Amino acid sequence: MYKMNTRVRYSEVDQNRMTTMTQVVNYFQDCSTFHSEDIGVGLDYLYQQHRAWLLLGWQIEVERFPTFGESIDIGTWAYEFKGMLGYRNFDIVDQQGKRIASANSIWTYIDTDTNHPVKPEGEAILKYELNEPLSMEYLPRKIKVPNELIEKEPFQILKMHIDTNHHVNNSKYIEFALEYLEKGFVIGRMRAEYKQAAVLGDMIYPKISKEQDNVVVALNNEEDKPYVVVEFTRKKEV
Repeated sequence: MYKMNTRVRYSEVDQNRMTTMTQVVNYFQDCSTFHSEDIGVGLDYLYQQHRAWLLLGWQIEVERFPTFGESIDIGTWAYEFKGMLGYRNFDIVDQQGKRIASANSIWTYIDTDTNHPVKPEGEAILKYELNEPLSMEYLPRKIKVPNELIEKEPFQILKMHIDTNHHVNNSKYIEFALEYLEKGFVIGRMRAEYKQAAVLGDMIYPKISKEQDNVVVALNNEEDKPYVVVEFTRKKEV
């Protein structure tokens, strides 16, 4: 397992002094990026090989969100490579040693010249030490979108949304989707299915479905095809 210790900063919390789901995704993304950097298959390696790992899906389970000033350990490990796909777990552990968040993620290896998936070989996978998968309920990657959806105001992708792959970073879609949750909705689970990449200048046409304990947000293009589908499930009261 690769671990990253950090302290929750003021810039990472909301009005309630708690991190949001976007920040949890950023913690996980940063941890996996540093993992790859430290074993020699990070951004420079991928650039030289004309390759990139693109995220296909998240499943994040949250017991509680980290709070301002708290010290936490963020961990990640790869547990399987299959064909053109890579599978990676994550967790967040507090100072008492309790796991407060956990995640599964699915990635595909891309030839950046063709934008087509390719099978990772050699150092691209051999540098990763595989560990046992996290003990959790693994849900399907694909998210069912309800037939009846409410259309929301479209918006445009700006420069602030773009990452080193020249498209919208995966955490930005989560940030977009969070805007459609009602006040007081406490997230217990978030799933995201990434279907295509939005780039600078693209328009996003949001559509949402709200049930009592479940909210689905489809972030679509002008042809009504989703870039990303995000599902939020309310935390069950104990």
